[in-house]
Amino acid sequence: MKTVDVISADYQGSYLLKVNFDDGSSKIVDFESFLKKHSHPQFNKYKEIENFQKFKIESGNVVWGENWDLIFPVSQLYKGKISV
Repeated sequence: MKTVDVISADYQGSYLLKVNFDDGSSKIVDFESFLKKHSHPQFNKYKEIENFQKFKIESGNVVWGENWDLIFPVSQLYKGKISV
């Protein structure tokens, strides 16, 4: 299987991102369940929408925070579902 990278992502409201991949495909991914079920202090700040919206694309991944406080496997993003 070819490895895919994230090339961009667009905020869609709430905890939704439209994630665009280098193979031309895109998926709408809902991060809400993950954020609500995981109460680790490192993740709690991303429950606030203004912080959630501060994602960036680095090295083919969607990441949050200076040191990648929050990152998900590209394979999960590609499937459009975050494992909780």
